[in-house]
Amino acid sequence: MKKFLAMLLTVTMLGGALAGCGGDTANGGSANTPTGGTETTSGNSETPNTSVETVDINIGYMPNYGGLWSLMTAKEKGFFEEEGLNVTLTQFEDGPTIIAAMENGSVNFGYIGQGAHKLCVQGNATIIALSHISNGDALIGGPGITTVEDLKGKTVAYSSGTSSEDILRNSLTAHGMTMDDITPMDMDAASVVTAMLSGGVDACATWSPNSLTILDQMSDATKLTDNLTFADTTVSLASWIATPSYLEANHDVAVRFVRALFKAMDYAADEHQDEVAQWCATQAALDYDTMYNQRGDADWLTGKEVVDGVADGTVKGYYELQQKNLLDGGSITEGDVCPVENYVDFDVMTEAGNY
Repeated sequence: MKKFLAMLLTVTMLGGALAGCGGDTANGGSANTPTGGTETTSGNSETPNTSVETVDINIGYMPNYGGLWSLMTAKEKGFFEEEGLNVTLTQFEDGPTIIAAMENGSVNFGYIGQGAHKLCVQGNATIIALSHISNGDALIGGPGITTVEDLKGKTVAYSSGTSSEDILRNSLTAHGMTMDDITPMDMDAASVVTAMLSGGVDACATWSPNSLTILDQMSDATKLTDNLTFADTTVSLASWIATPSYLEANHDVAVRFVRALFKAMDYAADEHQDEVAQWCATQAALDYDTMYNQRGDADWLTGKEVVDGVADGTVKGYYELQQKNLLDGGSITEGDVCPVENYVDFDVMTEAGNY
């Protein structure tokens, strides 16, 4: 495995008896009926899997490389069609909104960044696949702010419940500070960029490509921290999810969906990034350079690496460490803490690895 995997293997696993938390991947209710969506697509494979019934699924994504790299590769390479999946793609701006859409039945599978994982811990959604280990979040200071300590008393824009809040809280905690030491201003991701570029706030916490846009357009801005700043003690994960009720009734569909993603990750992780960036840029209606420049935002795992990591406990360790980080940062409470098996479906990943 790659550099993040090798580094994080040294982190002590956090197993043991933990209190139960909201949701268990073995429990669920009635299935959500696929509805809605903004764009229906299918793959272009010449060898679809004719042994399974074609299923329509709705997928929620975010318009950046991390949210699209495996999704668009699976579409363009025909891996969804091979699995008998006809997909509809719907764009969202953040993970919590995707989870809300899943809960009302308009989305079946969705992509989330680090911050929205707290909702999985709390039982709102179940993780069905690890996507990548992110370095796309950043805390950025405006003119005259060059250290985290300089943020005391300053107005800082962020998006609550997302990886934006996580990078902000982690940065403050590492310097003996809390949210009470700053004037936090909660806003959506697009507004964070506008506020920062207009000088309406002193600093901001956001993710790529927003962070890249700010740093490119503000010559006097300083990147104070990013995910790598805390790589020795924290991990920032991106995952694919579904609701417990949908999984209860559609386990096989979830396996087929994840298998298509794993095939795509094998294709796109180390090579073909120029090709993948073009697919992503077209889907997100962004220029190619903006998308291609995000290829350094993460450790892009292959499907095989994820499957092997599930088998040897590495992936479980990531989610245990992530839960500890969410607790330490105040995103979840002691009452939320639970075994990661309650909200991470390792069986889906293992079964999807048979390809």
